[in-house]
Amino acid sequence: MNTTFALTLAGLAGGLTGLFFFGGLWWTVRRALVSPRPALWVISSLLLRSGVTVGVFLMVVAGDWQRLLSCLLGFWAARQAVVRFTAPAPAASPATHLKSCHAPKP
Repeated sequence: MNTTFALTLAGLAGGLTGLFFFGGLWWTVRRALVSPRPALWVISSLLLRSGVTVGVFLMVVAGDWQRLLSCLLGFWAARQAVVRFTAPAPAASPATHLKSCHAPKP
């Protein structure tokens, strides 16, 4: 297999795995906040997400450090994407927020 193609596939696999891992984490936290058993959600999600991630990494990497690096880069990029797309909307103005958080000056 062509090295560039293999590295691209490894990066894509890392990205998809990262979307699964961090998207699943986001979903789990949202579900755990309203659940009567949040620990069950968090622990079971951690085991599932970690197991899938380690399994995919082991299959994709197959002992090649370059594929590992490419896979980790895709995983990191997916983390950045999930953080960006799941972040709450910014406040209208940071100055307004700061004024409301502090006591008035005498």
